[in-house]
Amino acid sequence: MINSRRLRWIVALASGLLAQPALAHDPVFGIGPHVLYQGGVEVAIESAAEKAGPEKEQELALELTYGLTGDWAVGVDLPWVRKADDGNRSSGAGDVALFTKYRFWRRDSLGLQESAAVLLKVVTESADSTTTPPLGKGVTDGIAGLTWGYESRKWYRWASVRYRYNGTNPAGVDRGDMLRVDLVGGIRPTPRGYLEPDTVWLLELNGEIQQKARLNGQDLADTGGMQWFVSPGIFWTLRNFAIKAGVQIPVLSDLNGNQPDADYRARLILEWHL
Repeated sequence: MINSRRLRWIVALASGLLAQPALAHDPVFGIGPHVLYQGGVEVAIESAAEKAGPEKEQELALELTYGLTGDWAVGVDLPWVRKADDGNRSSGAGDVALFTKYRFWRRDSLGLQESAAVLLKVVTESADSTTTPPLGKGVTDGIAGLTWGYESRKWYRWASVRYRYNGTNPAGVDRGDMLRVDLVGGIRPTPRGYLEPDTVWLLELNGEIQQKARLNGQDLADTGGMQWFVSPGIFWTLRNFAIKAGVQIPVLSDLNGNQPDADYRARLILEWHL
């Protein structure tokens, strides 16, 4: 016979395991293979800011994600942006984006999970592109990505690559496609239980390589180039709530022509899993 004390302990443990959501970790600036459980809903509020010379941009976005299956999620980004450049300012709704992520591989072992996923995203031309500076691009862009992740009780590793197809805007400028590369490491200094606050420290290496823009078949001089960032960050969770924050520090810039180098980029994300 199982005594009452042991029975209560077993019931509490089982209840905690069953109640635990699939709140996996993803990087702040890169992407990871995390997807929602079937029927799960994720609500995220994201605040971002960046500065490059006289150009400043702030964004506040609402992201909604739904788990179609345990390996396939779909969602939408609804941004509001504010831009400033050489004394001109504009603000309003940004370009709405639709995205999907599919985890095609997963391997579990004791205290360890590895997985890989593909990502597709469509950034619409829904924002106003006639303001100064413009709030939108005036054209629909597409993003395809591949990501791999390693999660243990203490150590985290991610790697991802994304290719962004930038369409030709109404002025006839082919804006040049972009390749993004992300390498990320993370550490949980002290393993915690589900009911306790949990902290993971992150360090990312983020690279952007953009082709030159073209007009009438000719390259535009002050476009394209390469930038790399080192990005410290933190991922803090409590049950089904998470806070992610980080800052991108430029370490290498090789931009073509007369373009302002990035001064900084910062991001804060609040997530709820329902």
